[in-house]
Amino acid sequence: MVVLDATIVNIALPSMAKYFDRSQTDMTWAINAYTLAFGGLLLLGGRAGDILGRRQMFIFGLGLFSLGSLLGGLATSFQMLLVGRVIQGIGGAIAAPTALSLITTSFAEGRDRNRAFAVYAGVSAAGAAIGLLAGGILTEYLDWRWVLFVNVPIGIALMIGGYLYIHSSERLSGRFDILGAVLSVAGMVGLVYGFIHAAHDGWSNSVTVGTLTLSVILLGAFVAWEAYTPNAMMPLRIFANRSRSGSYLVMLIIGAAMFGMFYFLTFFVQGVLGYSALKAGVAFLPFCAVIVIGSGFASQIMPRSGPKILITGGVALATVALFLFSRVTATTTYWGGLFPAMMVMAAGLSLVFVPLTSTAVSKVAPTDAGLASALLNVGQQVGGSIGLSVLATVAATASRNSFKNEVAKLPPGSRQHFADLAASSTSGRPPSVGR
Repeated sequence: MVVLDATIVNIALPSMAKYFDRSQTDMTWAINAYTLAFGGLLLLGGRAGDILGRRQMFIFGLGLFSLGSLLGGLATSFQMLLVGRVIQGIGGAIAAPTALSLITTSFAEGRDRNRAFAVYAGVSAAGAAIGLLAGGILTEYLDWRWVLFVNVPIGIALMIGGYLYIHSSERLSGRFDILGAVLSVAGMVGLVYGFIHAAHDGWSNSVTVGTLTLSVILLGAFVAWEAYTPNAMMPLRIFANRSRSGSYLVMLIIGAAMFGMFYFLTFFVQGVLGYSALKAGVAFLPFCAVIVIGSGFASQIMPRSGPKILITGGVALATVALFLFSRVTATTTYWGGLFPAMMVMAAGLSLVFVPLTSTAVSKVAPTDAGLASALLNVGQQVGGSIGLSVLATVAATASRNSFKNEVAKLPPGSRQHFADLAASSTSGRPPSVGR
């Protein structure tokens, strides 16, 4: 449901932008409001599952996610939409790591857990595929609100199923690390917000610099406190395994690539290629199909090859795909440019997801499963915020510079009017083609 929500909302972004009269840059907040809450609370959500019970927190997170979806679907203002997305993010920060930790504690390490992770990756990819297609259908034939309403019955069904069929697992004893929770949430929210703000106002902006600096200080204090306190929310022993620490770093890089790629591709296929929301959803289906198939393949060969070869090969393919995406221009066609790059990217990611997830929770104590799962999600979300903020900054700067260069070629008497429009574009609301 969490993965479905990300793709289903992406497809509806252009329609949301028209309804709320917002620019493409403004609509990043429909993604970032969720990312801010999700990324900021992941560590706390994962550890809360270890201490308070994964089954209970999983159901609670689903309830919050469903509530946020309902509020977002009922939104009559852009601000109300963002509130709903924040509540969704809080629910997702609780549900996502507890879901992965429940799988970790339910299956023995080795063949059974690898197969479970392959199913997990396949279901995630299927969720992405269903989200893209359903987002197109709902936006095309009903309304963008239904891309949020659809989560409500799914969430209720999952809450009932979780109560009936998921068993309680071993909990972590001890007191809750209140100071560590405060420092981690404040530091993570500041870090994610700093990257988001950079996308809107630039890296030299005082708020951007101040927020990122403060977040580094808070996260540094968090690490220092965790090394000192006996009831650490994030005991540093979790990073003692070098392979596990490496998996978090790789996921951060993958997240940076994926978030920016999907955001701009969604606007490209609808805004440049002129695809409808439904056709855009269908255009992404091959990408998800390759991940479903590739994840099953990776789970079969990983016991023989080991995770290192698969992760290295997958990252290499993803790098090639990003290079191909960098060659896309306004005249690029779907079959001639986008489709080949999407297939290479999907093949690369399908080789990465299963071994990366397996390595992240390998040899971890059952009482730390929620934390290990949360850290993997943290890498993805923080990486996504970095990737989206950097690419949004580059895109906005390139657009302004190109517009100003075209204005400079106009006769002197016409320049002032277009200079005013260029100035207005710095606020994130570029002039329309019609004007």
